Amino acid sequence: MSTQQDLPPSGNRLFRTKTVEQSIRDTEEPEHALKKSLSALDLTVFGVGVIIGTGIFVLTGKVAKETAGPATAIAFVVAGVVCALAALCYAEFASTVPVAGSAYTFSYASLGELVAWIIGWDLVLEFALGTAVVAVGWSGYVRSLLDNAGWHLPDALSGPDVAEGFGFDILAFVLILILTVILVLGMKLSARVTTVVVAVKIAVVLIVIIAGLFFIDTANYSPFIPEAQPQPSGSGLDAPLVQLIFGYAPTNFGVMGIFTAASVVFFAFIGFDVVATAAEETKLPQRDMPRGIMASLFICTALYVAVSIVVTGMQHYTELSVSAPLADAFKAVGHPFYAGVISFGAAVGLTTVCMILLLGQTRVFFAMSRDGLLPRFFSKTHPRFRTPYRPTILLGVLIAVVAGLTSINELATLVNIGTLFAFVVVALGVIVLRRTRPDLHRAFRTPWVPLIPILSVAASVWLMLNLPAETWLRFAVWMVIGVIIYFTYGRKHSRVSRTRA
Repeated sequence: MSTQQDLPPSGNRLFRTKTVEQSIRDTEEPEHALKKSLSALDLTVFGVGVIIGTGIFVLTGKVAKETAGPATAIAFVVAGVVCALAALCYAEFASTVPVAGSAYTFSYASLGELVAWIIGWDLVLEFALGTAVVAVGWSGYVRSLLDNAGWHLPDALSGPDVAEGFGFDILAFVLILILTVILVLGMKLSARVTTVVVAVKIAVVLIVIIAGLFFIDTANYSPFIPEAQPQPSGSGLDAPLVQLIFGYAPTNFGVMGIFTAASVVFFAFIGFDVVATAAEETKLPQRDMPRGIMASLFICTALYVAVSIVVTGMQHYTELSVSAPLADAFKAVGHPFYAGVISFGAAVGLTTVCMILLLGQTRVFFAMSRDGLLPRFFSKTHPRFRTPYRPTILLGVLIAVVAGLTSINELATLVNIGTLFAFVVVALGVIVLRRTRPDLHRAFRTPWVPLIPILSVAASVWLMLNLPAETWLRFAVWMVIGVIIYFTYGRKHSRVSRTRA
């Protein structure tokens, strides 16, 4: 029987909340329940699998050459600290509200239905676009490996970036369809596949780090923090929003250049929040969610710092390649064999990134459907595998087609602004829920509230302001579309609204 506490509070319908107790009860409905099969190790593997991607193989050289020099290692530490602030907030929510949906579910319990819809709609864009972008990147690495082996795909099947006329990226398309099948068959199978692939990926990264140590020339570390230089000024929508609003122009190199670099390398960490979407499928979420989130973030930060130290020691930062810094650094010291190893590691690594982003998106879509904000048809789980197979198949096919047909590199920054927006909402949610529900049992508590959440919000907003104004405009258009859908469908079909009535 429902208690008064279980019902959403009266007041503005747009900001009605769904209680934590009701969220947890919804996970117990047989037709809408997900199978609990994940451990802390599985969650850590998922986190490492989604975080380590092209960032560790590409971004290091670009940032070192253009923004921070050898001090790129410090920039990775700064970015890791910013992510850790957000991770502490995610860990409290994931252990307190162990329900699929991540930031969507957390904001529904604390900030209300409209905010929950907005963040859910934001996550749908973030994960879908991220999956497609990563799949296209994976396809490029695989084509490179095939070319080295003497096998060449026709331009018409290599994507719109390669073909002069109509082009379809068959590799990206097939990859997403295969990963869709794996996700439908069950989380444990997904975890096993991810574990194997992540082990290969980390092994390749460690080989590169260890081998690179033998070719370090300490003279390349001088100067460790190069002299500050003004950044070229952007214009129009290409300029960072902070420049258009405040007239502030970020600098390259110098101490401030390290923070500028941190706003760039931050995007190499994107993905750890996906771990929170698997809370409902974790055996002991109160204990294992904080462990999985924090452990994966720590491991990836350590690997990023080590790689940046090695690559800037092997080759002077002014000579680093922007497109393939690690591979070209080994070529510069006379060891081209490692270039192939790095390409293989990147291709393997992007496989798990793609799968876990797709997993995160389907869980958010599933949670929104179970709440009635999207058609309830998509909230039925498979009778045998206990996975949300309907949204997984729908979204998998749609994203596969998008990845095959579209050149979407210019839209990749939307993934970044979507992630940072989610960080802001989750941090604010921690503060609100501490005040509105102090009675809740919290297996993990974010320390120093409200200081840590406030710092997380400030850091995320600052990084968002450093994104181009054009990215903000596209993000605003997507949000407007989402608000229209909410008022025409979600608001009327909300289960919380019907419960209240």
